[in-house]
Amino acid sequence: MTEEYTAPPAGDITDNDKLLAALSYPIPLVAIIILIAEDMKSRPFQRFHAVQALAANVVLWIAIVVFGCILGALSFFLGGLCGMGSGVLWLITLYWAYEAYQGKYFEIPWLTQFLKGQSWL
Repeated sequence: MTEEYTAPPAGDITDNDKLLAALSYPIPLVAIIILIAEDMKSRPFQRFHAVQALAANVVLWIAIVVFGCILGALSFFLGGLCGMGSGVLWLITLYWAYEAYQGKYFEIPWLTQFLKGQSWL
């Protein structure tokens, strides 16, 4: 699901860095706050995970809306399946949060490469 991302040493990663990075995945508002606050966005670990979490949440919400509309239009039953799918996608964000809390830089397969290509990471 995720690959280990090898980042250059970014100094000491504090418990606060880990906590805020982890909260960025299930709560996108935390990622926005990290990117706005000068002292937080200057921390490489927090900034990396805030950008990646925000992008991942945008992709997940677009997928939920698109598939919800398509499947909901096909049938009421299939629309209900999409609701369950959104719960599964939220569980994925919890897994990413766990990985960030472990102090890991990890790569979300195609998304991290896109973000690096745009020079956002």
